Amino acid sequence: MNAPIPDVPEVRVIGLPQLTTGFDLVERLDIAMHLKVHGPLEPMTGERLAGLAEEIKLTGRGGAGFPFGKKLRSVAKAAIRRGVRPVVVINGSEGEPPCRKDTVLMNRAPHLILDGALLAAEALGARTLVMVVTRDSTENSMRAAIAERGLSEKPTRRGNQLRVQIQRNPERMVSGEASSVIRSINGGPSLPPGRRTRAAESGVANLPTLLSNAETFAQLAIAARIGPARYGATGLPGEPGTVMLTLSGAVSRPMVIECPTGVPLRYVLQLAGAPPMPQGVLTGGYHGDWMDAMGAHNALISKESMKQNGGALGAGAILPIGPETCPLGEALKVAQWLAAETAGQCGPCKLGLPAAASGLADVMNGGGPAALEALREIIGAVRGRGVCKHPDGSARFFNSTLSAFTDDLAAHVLNGGCGRETTGVLPLPHDGYEEEGIPSGEKFAIDWTLCKGHLLCVDIVPELIRTGPEGYPWAADVIVPMHMQARAQRAVRRCPELALRLEQTQPQPAAKPSRAALPPGGGGGRKALGSGRD
Repeated sequence: MNAPIPDVPEVRVIGLPQLTTGFDLVERLDIAMHLKVHGPLEPMTGERLAGLAEEIKLTGRGGAGFPFGKKLRSVAKAAIRRGVRPVVVINGSEGEPPCRKDTVLMNRAPHLILDGALLAAEALGARTLVMVVTRDSTENSMRAAIAERGLSEKPTRRGNQLRVQIQRNPERMVSGEASSVIRSINGGPSLPPGRRTRAAESGVANLPTLLSNAETFAQLAIAARIGPARYGATGLPGEPGTVMLTLSGAVSRPMVIECPTGVPLRYVLQLAGAPPMPQGVLTGGYHGDWMDAMGAHNALISKESMKQNGGALGAGAILPIGPETCPLGEALKVAQWLAAETAGQCGPCKLGLPAAASGLADVMNGGGPAALEALREIIGAVRGRGVCKHPDGSARFFNSTLSAFTDDLAAHVLNGGCGRETTGVLPLPHDGYEEEGIPSGEKFAIDWTLCKGHLLCVDIVPELIRTGPEGYPWAADVIVPMHMQARAQRAVRRCPELALRLEQTQPQPAAKPSRAALPPGGGGGRKALGSGRD
């Protein structure tokens, strides 16, 4: 149940491949195969590159959807005004359990990503390129690609050559946000800094920084090779090209699909083996929106169409659920994971999300209309008050759940349940994934034969334990976040009846990748843009 997705799941293509060209030939395109499949790529001026991005309407594929051409121009203007060289950052963080498209590209087509990033770096005159990764497989593949091109991870003596740096961050939801990525590169923790800054003005080392996700740079490299006219011939006129989607949930098996925009969502679901009439489809990941069966039937793969039908394209994660499972139970498991992913830096995230997860559990456990009203109040208090996007995205997930499954919600509120079990079809990471090698995954347990209701634990960890309706403590069924372990242990020690304890959950074995191990770096000595000239 709730098993994690492999790093490199099965890849399928609808129509002609672009980003996945060559995947039918080899498991991973090294520099030699990359040049055979895609051909050489010549540098472009900044104005020409920005114009290309604007002509193909390229937007960020990490979820935010900001226009890439506008971002490129902003970084260039800031660098010229300040008289400094900017920095280019490839954000390869995929902290959301249902997202694997960027991981697939980094593992199987790393040079396509580097092509786009190096195009931008040369156009801007950057001397530093940073690649941020969160997994062993992506780090190994990108390091091999850097070696195959003959690029250096160390600064040169004169500082006039491009330095490519690999930054390894923990695999967490909040670590992939742009501000967290920049903060980690600057030597801080992989957490939002608590203040809003524009990376285009002041990012890595206080320099103007162009930051975008892996697929965005790969799309730029494709467009630079085939030109805007040919690129625009695929997909919708307003959103040309292809998109990478990650399909999981109630499907035959998790997979990544490349397809043109404009393809019916129902066809994509059918290809992945989803139920003919899913009771809901979660779109855009765990910060996204639920679509009902009718919306999923009518929607096309595009930002505009999915928005009109109640969904969101976001980072390309699509998760159908079948009629046999309880949708509120599925949502509760995700809600508990979202609560545990808190950065612990602000009240809405640190207090609000665990309270919202507990509130949803109350609704499911027969709390009635009062529990539902309390949950809505908590969600309203969380939204718009966090220092990062995690509370807002999580509140969006809660609101969408309550809006999409009104019949099930009524059954739980009025009748105490819907009569269906929770099958756990939505992917979640195995326990302890955040800090490999450190025992984690502890939960509170209360011995009711000993507890006398002193409620000292509620005072110490109100985020995780609160007063129940009978006046006794009620512990949320969530894993204690790493930043709260000290207080959790203090709550256990302070219990005068020795009724509270922390129990170690049994971590699930990590899913084995379905692909062969990556080859070591070859050191092919190619030039930065892979022109094939030594």
